[in-house]
Amino acid sequence: MRRAGILNRHLAGALAELGHGDGVLVCDAGMPIPDGPRVVDLAFRAGVPAFAEILDGLLAELVVEGATAATEVRDANPEVAALLAGHFPDSLSFVPHERLKELSARTRLVVRTGEARPYANVLLRCGVFF
Repeated sequence: MRRAGILNRHLAGALAELGHGDGVLVCDAGMPIPDGPRVVDLAFRAGVPAFAEILDGLLAELVVEGATAATEVRDANPEVAALLAGHFPDSLSFVPHERLKELSARTRLVVRTGEARPYANVLLRCGVFF
């Protein structure tokens, strides 16, 4: 068993397989899960684990060169919008929620949180560490 980092074996293994340009969708419990990408469902109950907790844990493990969120998050969930802006001050873009759902079908990995607030979703684009 690992001493630190991500202990969930499914998530740790999926992260190890990611490469430059691969997409990772971190989503709330209400986001439709597309067919195709590998899914690691961490949702335990409403709000657990929180979107912010999972995002922070993933960012400690990944190099991210860009992020995309739904335009609607700015009005419907300003707390998550501020969190994303803080994490990605120069690399955050916005698309309509329907477009985010379309883009999520092309990701390599979907990580579902227990978040129960609207639009707590972000699509991460993996970078490289060198």
